[in-house]
This record gives sequence, C-alpha cells and structure tokens, in this order.
Amino acid sequence: MRFLALPDPHPVNPDLARLQPYPFEKLRHLFAGVSPASTLGEIKLSIGEPQHATPPFIQRALADNLGGLANYPTTQGSDALRQAIAGWIARRYGVPAPDAATEVVPVNGSREALFAFAQTVIDRSGGKAKVVCPNPFYQIYEGAALLAGAQPVYLNTVPHNHFEMDWAELPESTWRDVQLVYVCSPANPTGKVMSLASWKTLFELSDRHGFVIASDECYSEIYFDEARPPLGGLTAAAQLGRGNYRNLVTFSSLSKRSNVPGLRSGFVAGDAAILKKFLLYRTYHGSAMNPAVQAASIAAWNDEAHVRDNRRMYAEKFAEMTPLLARHLDCGMPDAGFYLWARTPIADTDFARELLRQKNVVVLPGSYLARPSTQGGGINPGANFIRIALVAAHEECLEAARRINDFCLSL
Repeated sequence: MRFLALPDPHPVNPDLARLQPYPFEKLRHLFAGVSPASTLGEIKLSIGEPQHATPPFIQRALADNLGGLANYPTTQGSDALRQAIAGWIARRYGVPAPDAATEVVPVNGSREALFAFAQTVIDRSGGKAKVVCPNPFYQIYEGAALLAGAQPVYLNTVPHNHFEMDWAELPESTWRDVQLVYVCSPANPTGKVMSLASWKTLFELSDRHGFVIASDECYSEIYFDEARPPLGGLTAAAQLGRGNYRNLVTFSSLSKRSNVPGLRSGFVAGDAAILKKFLLYRTYHGSAMNPAVQAASIAAWNDEAHVRDNRRMYAEKFAEMTPLLARHLDCGMPDAGFYLWARTPIADTDFARELLRQKNVVVLPGSYLARPSTQGGGINPGANFIRIALVAAHEECLEAARRINDFCLSL
C-alpha cells in the first residue's frame, strides 16, 4: 500500500532554522547543574541592562500622560517628539538639526529598529545579498540579515587591529554584493569608537558599491571625558561634506542614556529617502509608540543633567574596577560604553562557569558574541574573552572585582 506524503501542517519560514540560540540561552545551558557558592550573593554582570535608577521626572512625565492611551498613535510619532529628537541631535552632534518631518523616525527601542531596518533595505531577489557586521557583535545584526534572505559577513575586531573594523580585509568581489553594513560605535562589547578615518573609508566604499550603513550608537552617551563625546556617524558625515547623510542611518536609544530600558524608546535618523521607505514598512509592521511613552521620551531628550550624572557614576566604577581587574586579567578602559572586555587565562566558557560556581559572579563568555569567520582564519574572535557589564551598583561592582581577582589567583 502506498501512502501520499502530506504537507507539513505547520509551515514556517525556512530562514528561522538558520538562527543561532541567543547568547543568554547558551549561558543558561552552560550553567545547568552548577551550584553557586551558597555563602555569596549573586552579582550579575552578564547582561547590558542598566541598573541605575530611572530619573523621577521621566516617571512623572509617563504617569501624567496616561490619558493618551485613549488614542491610536501614528507610526511617525508626534511632531513634538520628532522636534525634541532633532533638537537633541543638533546639540549633541554639532550638526544642523535634521528635518524632523523627513529625517527622524521614533522607534520602540533600537533593537526592534535594527532588525526591521534590514527587512526594508535588503533586495533578496538575486539571492546574493550580503550584510557586513562586526565580530564580536550584537546578535540582532545576524538575525536581521538571515531573515532578510542575506548572508552575514563578519569582520573581526581584535587586539591586533585595535578592535576596529578593517574594511580592507574584504575583497572587491565581496563588496560588490554588500547591501547593508552594520557598525556599532561605541562597540558592544569592546567599547571601541570609530575614527573619522574609518568613517571616511566606509563612506567611500558605500559610494562605490551603493550599500546602506546602519550605525548602532545606543552606547554613545556613556563616556568618561565630558569634553570628548564619542564621534557619531552624523557628525562624521557632516565633517566629510555629506550633509544629506546619503546612505547613512543612525540608531539611538534612551535605554542606556536615561536608564529606561523598559520604556522601549529610541530613534532612527539620517537619509530621508531611506527613512521614507522604512516608515512605510513600519506602518504595516504596527510599531507606533505609545503616547505616554512619547511624552516621557520628550522629557528625557530635553534634559542633559541626568545624563551627565549617569556618566559620572559609570566613570567612577570604571576608574576603580579597571585597575583592580587588570592585576589578573588583560583588560583596559574602553573608549566608551559600560562593558569591560577582558582576556581570560583559560577558556572563556570554563572561566564563566567556574566563576559562578566558586564566586557567584555572572559574566558572559565572549565566544557567545562572535562567530568563526573566513576573514579571521576560522577563529572565533570572542574566544578567551569575557564581557563584564558594569551595570550594578558601585559597591556590588567592586565586590565582583574582588571575587574575580580571588578566583584568578586560584587558577
């Protein structure tokens, strides 16, 4: 007797099978069966979730505008929010205020926008589209590329190239198929800020090959010298005579800047022609920002005092923790951001697992943030590194540093 093959009753997008587990899912499996030291309280430095208090004035703005929940918000956001963002961009980056109607789009945090953006700009019809991203990287870049039908191309950021993306590592034959380049500056996890020279080369490549640049700048407001804020993509473009931001879109967020990761509020700004298409996509995507969140966001973007105070708290932690950890781990001050990227004397996964077991401190293995790449000779550039997020309270971070040092002495 012959049986007819029946179609899968639950068809799914085949590209989903190409996604790798998220780093924290890998961490959960790594820690399975580990019993942390019962005499020590847990100190969690694995996830980049700000733990400083949310400023009360932002909470008040949110609560005072709950009446807005009775209305459907527009995908483009209110004029007042876009004007507040445009004003902040002008003040922060020293550029003319972008056109709030065409060069600014509010988004529900940079994460969803970074993912959705690839779905907007990738042309999958030829089957050859490539997306370049740093390695190690924020895994959203990879997932966005794969689900847009593109092939991720990884550029290692390692000590010998000072954690910069070396554009010369990619041959011309690869650049011809590149449609999107993700950059992260300040970088997650290394804290490296892109130089103007690196931006200039990237812009020249974009002009030659026509690809779009997505600049993830969600850590841009955490730095250590008030006189030297990190260079942003919009500033680099303006300094290099690209005032129309051709093929450049910048992503930013209030999460780290204002300690409101649960607010889910950020923006995308840059090339008006690209943002027009992005806005069309988002209209169908159903991603309009809550009106109360818009009001709280306006309050946050219009105030810098709380941001300076936030930076001071991070600067104090880095100033004390970095030299402490450097006694036993190869690490140094990042350019910006709130991560320490430290080389480990043993495999990064072993280090993280045993550190939890013996000292109840949670850090993230660097190999979970990277992939072996052709350009890097098949080596995972995150191997033998750990990412330490200095997000906990000052005393907790110092206690974690002491425990990590004690653990290193036992190796």
